[in-house]
Amino acid sequence: MSRPQRRDEILGQELPPRLPLMALRSTIVYPLGTIAVQMGAPENLALLRANEDPGLIVALVVTGGDAEDVVENGRFVGRVGVAARVHERINLPGDTVQITLQGLRRITIDSIEQEEPFVIAGVRPAKELPADPNDLDDLVTRIVSAAETLADLVDRIPDEVPQILKMNVSDPGRFADLAATNMNFRITDKDEVLQRLDIGQRMRFILSRLEREVARARVMEDVKKQTEVKIEQHQREFYLRQQLRAIQAELGETDPGEKEAVELLKKIDDAKMPERVGQEARRETERLRMLSPASSEYQVIRNYLDWILALPWHKRSGHEQIELARVEEALEGRHYGLNEAKERIVEFLAVRKLRGGDPHGPILCFVGPPGTGKTSLGEAIAAAMGRAFYRIAVGGVRDEAEIRGHRRTYVGAMPGLLLQALRRVGVRDPVLMIDEIDKMSGGGAGGDPTAAMLEVLDPSQNHDFVDHYLNLQFDLSSVLFVCTANNLFDIPAPLRDRMEVIRIAGYTVEEKVEIAWRYLMPRLLEEHGISDKDIQFTDEVLGFVSSRYSREAGLRNFERNLAALMRKRARKKADGEEGAWIVDNALVEQILGVPKYAAEEAEKEPEIGTVTGLAWTSLGGDIMTIEALRMPGTGKLTVTGQLGDVMRESVDAALSFVRSRADALGVADKDFKESDFHIHFPAGSVPKDGPSAGVAVTLALASVLSRRSVRRDLAMTGEVTLRGKVLEIGGVKEKTLAAYRAGLREVILPANNQKDLRDVPDEVRQNMAFTFVSSMDEVLRLALLPNAGLLADVAEDHEPEAREARAARDARVAPPPAR
Repeated sequence: MSRPQRRDEILGQELPPRLPLMALRSTIVYPLGTIAVQMGAPENLALLRANEDPGLIVALVVTGGDAEDVVENGRFVGRVGVAARVHERINLPGDTVQITLQGLRRITIDSIEQEEPFVIAGVRPAKELPADPNDLDDLVTRIVSAAETLADLVDRIPDEVPQILKMNVSDPGRFADLAATNMNFRITDKDEVLQRLDIGQRMRFILSRLEREVARARVMEDVKKQTEVKIEQHQREFYLRQQLRAIQAELGETDPGEKEAVELLKKIDDAKMPERVGQEARRETERLRMLSPASSEYQVIRNYLDWILALPWHKRSGHEQIELARVEEALEGRHYGLNEAKERIVEFLAVRKLRGGDPHGPILCFVGPPGTGKTSLGEAIAAAMGRAFYRIAVGGVRDEAEIRGHRRTYVGAMPGLLLQALRRVGVRDPVLMIDEIDKMSGGGAGGDPTAAMLEVLDPSQNHDFVDHYLNLQFDLSSVLFVCTANNLFDIPAPLRDRMEVIRIAGYTVEEKVEIAWRYLMPRLLEEHGISDKDIQFTDEVLGFVSSRYSREAGLRNFERNLAALMRKRARKKADGEEGAWIVDNALVEQILGVPKYAAEEAEKEPEIGTVTGLAWTSLGGDIMTIEALRMPGTGKLTVTGQLGDVMRESVDAALSFVRSRADALGVADKDFKESDFHIHFPAGSVPKDGPSAGVAVTLALASVLSRRSVRRDLAMTGEVTLRGKVLEIGGVKEKTLAAYRAGLREVILPANNQKDLRDVPDEVRQNMAFTFVSSMDEVLRLALLPNAGLLADVAEDHEPEAREARAARDARVAPPPAR
């Protein structure tokens, strides 16, 4: 920046009659002053970019409001501003420019001559009126005195400010501007100083503001001193209170703190706690006696004693004898289907009954997709046993202290979730449901909460569970723990080993319809304030809603869709419409929109390289279309669809097996060397892993290489070895239900999974055909459609396998009887 100009040169400089106008919101520069300002307003940036030459002179005015408010340029006409020179520009991140402004002199805005792209105003020099000499000395003295007082009381005002003012008393206008600049005035006050051309009025205004700030600073100083006095007084009161306590002890009197301690001791005796717990509670109460109620430690001990007294050390609920008939009645009354889960629950409770309520035994864990009734099963168990029920949601818990509690040394410490639940239910033998246990985070900086659950869920250890907050043993063996999870394999193996897993696969369309009639419809009608005379459904309509709008394993979306239909009817009834709605498919589409899922198709057009596989996820079973393409290349294999390592290895093994069967499939060796292959698993944003897609992948590769179409009216699953053996897989029930929901009626399964068919509902088994295979050659016979000239060669090479495959397909191996 150039050397600052002398005062006379600055004030006497001629100004153009038209100057670019720059509106400032938070600051202003006075004549002969210099400030640095960051510019971000679009109009100011446009002004600077249009005038890049050094020494630009602009007219500065003050505008109020927020940065988003629109500036009304017309209101600046007639107001006083400052002509300033732009000395330095620095570009900053975020489309911001920092400039240095040197104030030249006051000006008056006469007119606005341009508004786009930036404002240009007509200006003229403002004439200042001198102050009355008789009042000048008094005003200067009082302003300097107020500045000195503020510099002593307020830390943010530099000590040099009064001295700077004294050095400029010869120029009253400059003196007033310096005072306004250095006294941290608000922008409105600074603008008022700028507007006052009468120097005497300007100094009086500054004096009034300074005196007001002095009064405020003195009040703050008094408050600070009183606070320090109160701290000293608190220490004095503590000393006197200790003396008063000693005098009261001599006189046989008790203070309120002593009375509270006596009441606590009485409650401890009445609670009949275990001996060790009672001793600790009495010891803490004696410590409480010695402390002042104003002490922070006093409240910590009092909270600790409140927790000890609130826990149910002996209180029980429920029946002494478990009534199995009542349990079965409660389960049947609240849940339809789920026969395996109900049977296992009754067996579990029968064992506890015969052992006299002995808690030793496995912990039940319901595993299944969302919305299949896992949580409500726990509620039904509690209701059948007459016990209190409490659900502890542990999804997302990542700190061991959430289970075991925080130690009392921490501010705001509390017991863990288990003791909090027992305090809320008020009994020591409730049914506690550990919900979403598979979603607990483990191994973080706060410890592993799943490791803490090992002790909680082990009946041989939890009889002396120790919470960090209480640091006392609490018997959890009377608690009936029930866990729920969506994905069993997300639970650590040691924790999974302590639980008896009961799988809940999901519901068929027919089961959902029956559940709707029995449970959902009565409750939804009551919740929406209507009756069965206002809206009527049929089995066909409920099946349509389930299969075309709610094709999931659980019931939540199905219930939402039914609620949407009832809301429409409730709205019309509230408007005065009478009569009953007979819901049909057309009305469902009108209210719920276009169906989300396509209609079921008995047959699908065969395609080359496209196979329908079956997947098993934490949300239940699902169908998965596997696509394969062949193109000219160099033998490169590409796999897409966000696959895990196991699934990628299955694709490599599938290609090796197909290559070993090249002659039987009629594929030349050069086809492998001169072709590239691309295997894609749709829904690329969803992670996939596991070996059970081996059969489908192998069939897709065999199809594209042999140019033979694949039957699309069947689904398949199974792991394939390099020798072509089809190995057993998991999730047969969930995968079978997924195929059934999707309209497929034939499934290829590994031979070793034949035993798992007994878990499939009878209704599904009766309406589907199951083919069990032990080798990949059988799958190729069943699923690949023949081409002319190839079928004979294949049959000749593998005639025994072909006969076995045809016999299996014709017989449609009968499923074993249900348990």
